[in-house]
Amino acid sequence: MKKGLVYVLFAVPVVTQLYPLVWLLFYSLKTNEEIMDGSFFSLPKVWQWHNYKEAFESGNYLKYLSNSVLVTGITMICVIVLSSMVAYAITRFRWRYGTAVMTIFLMGMMIPMQATLLPLMIIFKHLHILNTHLSLILPYIAFSTPISVFILSGFMKGIPHEIEESAFIDGASVYRIFRSIIMPVSVPPMMTVCILTFISIWNEYILAATFISSERLKTLPFGIYTFVSQYSVNYGDIGAFLIMGALPVILIYFFLSNQITKGMVAGAVKG
Repeated sequence: MKKGLVYVLFAVPVVTQLYPLVWLLFYSLKTNEEIMDGSFFSLPKVWQWHNYKEAFESGNYLKYLSNSVLVTGITMICVIVLSSMVAYAITRFRWRYGTAVMTIFLMGMMIPMQATLLPLMIIFKHLHILNTHLSLILPYIAFSTPISVFILSGFMKGIPHEIEESAFIDGASVYRIFRSIIMPVSVPPMMTVCILTFISIWNEYILAATFISSERLKTLPFGIYTFVSQYSVNYGDIGAFLIMGALPVILIYFFLSNQITKGMVAGAVKG
């Protein structure tokens, strides 16, 4: 009885999480007529695989994908470097304002992204970086760094100080210790930070729609507008484009999900 109840409890989140993906897959393989008739649970009468070809070619998938990869890749590198340095300084150095700095970063997790749109728009306009990838990368770094510092600092607190003391005795500098000891040891939480950062900004739309107006600079979420015209909407192509846009996130999470768990558990236990 208890085992059956456990299976039911686990089945509910699995079904609720997987069903939207399965539904979207079927949605992407239907015609407009099948989609509009309201049969949400029905299989496609004829599998419309050409929707994916149309989504790839007409939706400029490669162009939008390359923009998203560029913005996401630069953001992830900057977040890892900055957050690891901040976490190292806060947790491994004995200085008066360490707790205050950590509190400031934790407060940064409470600021909603929408509240910064107008100030950032004005600042970027004066800096002449509006409608550039830099206008996306800077806010993404700012919003991703607080949670990254929180995760990494929780892990670095548990690293034995004897390791650093031995390195100091051998003549290693602070930078050498950070590069050769702390960074390799902190790989699990860093992988967690990379994956969480990737997932949070890959499909981000609000900032991209506010700061980017040039067609050649737009990221993946804008591709769906290619299939929306004044008099018609290609729903099947939109579904196919959404599947292709979500595929990198699904694959990365599927293959690296163990790294997320290890990083979270390591930070929780050693913190």
